Amino acid sequence: MTTFLVLLYATEGYWEVADEATKDRYYREHGDYADRAPEFGVTFLASEALQPVATAVTLRRSGADATVTEGPFAETVEQLGGFYLVTAPDRESVLAHALLLPEYSIEVREIMQV
Repeated sequence: MTTFLVLLYATEGYWEVADEATKDRYYREHGDYADRAPEFGVTFLASEALQPVATAVTLRRSGADATVTEGPFAETVEQLGGFYLVTAPDRESVLAHALLLPEYSIEVREIMQV
């Protein structure tokens, strides 16, 4: 089995203005994603929603020097809103399974084995 990080990006603030029907659909689709994981050979190791990007702090190092900046690493239209850490037989299984999630930009990254 290989370990993957499934990163969920969306326009920040979307959730706050979403109507109840949209929120219900998102909850249902995340539930389906979780319930159907075994069909794809996917096992969850961790998953979390993240606080808004305004709560982020970025630490940048250059040699012995470090600076701390309030806010995210980069200014972008979409923000990282949550993640799933999963194991699966291969990337294709993770991608097929991720199609069950609501409309996000979804990044799938394999965890480096060291």
